[in-house]
Amino acid sequence: MDFLVLGSLSVEEDGQELIHITGKPRQLLALLLLNASYRVSTRSLIAELWDDTPRRCALTTLQSHIFYLRTEFARKLGATRGAIAQDLLQTRDDGYQINIGLASFDLPEFHRLRSSAQTLMNAGDVLGASQVLSEALGLWRGPALRDVDHGRLLRAAVAELDQSRLDTLALFFGTQLDLSRHRAILSELARLVVRHPHHEELHAQFMIALYRSGYRIRALEVFDELRRNMHDDLGIAPSTRIARLRHVIRGAGAAAMDTAGGYIRSRRAFGLGVPS
Repeated sequence: MDFLVLGSLSVEEDGQELIHITGKPRQLLALLLLNASYRVSTRSLIAELWDDTPRRCALTTLQSHIFYLRTEFARKLGATRGAIAQDLLQTRDDGYQINIGLASFDLPEFHRLRSSAQTLMNAGDVLGASQVLSEALGLWRGPALRDVDHGRLLRAAVAELDQSRLDTLALFFGTQLDLSRHRAILSELARLVVRHPHHEELHAQFMIALYRSGYRIRALEVFDELRRNMHDDLGIAPSTRIARLRHVIRGAGAAAMDTAGGYIRSRRAFGLGVPS
């Protein structure tokens, strides 16, 4: 089986959707998958499904949803509910745990690739890191769990996942700048800074890519847009790091931004910091 959460929730076998569930059972399965191999307490599951206003029969309804999920897996896998309860969707103390065993799961694979890329970057292998980051980002098929209702636990988990994806994108763009592929990422950075109007790292990367592509005035305008958005929306000013980048691009020091493989080095040289 293949479990997928980086996009729509899907459980597949040989590339075909295995089970079709909706509503709260789908929401329940999503939370169990995000905590795969760990017990999720009944209290947490009830809080996810009904927030702070659980119905009086919430525990019984939760147990019915678990029964339904086990039935669906058993029917599709040609197993008994007892086997599913023992091997896949297990009862653990006062809670439940999904045990994916050797099944494929996109979420831990994403984290593994991200960690591997960071190791390659630390070793100075920018090209290798870029390739692995591209593979990690390729696992995403849209916003995490985009077709699942979110209670407060899923909302927090999905926000964390989306931030991890954005951080990985920033790492990837950094490798592209180090490899002098600034023109290749201009259009995607242009879209992302509109979607994330307060994200300084993406704006900094967009400014550098624009400058290297011969659009110095536009690069300075991007800073002005960031400053205006942060002031109007958050009541704060951009950090000194990106303000320093603007100063560098305006002055003669901007030549440092032109050097092939110079993204990381130039950021350090001008005190801009390095993305992690």
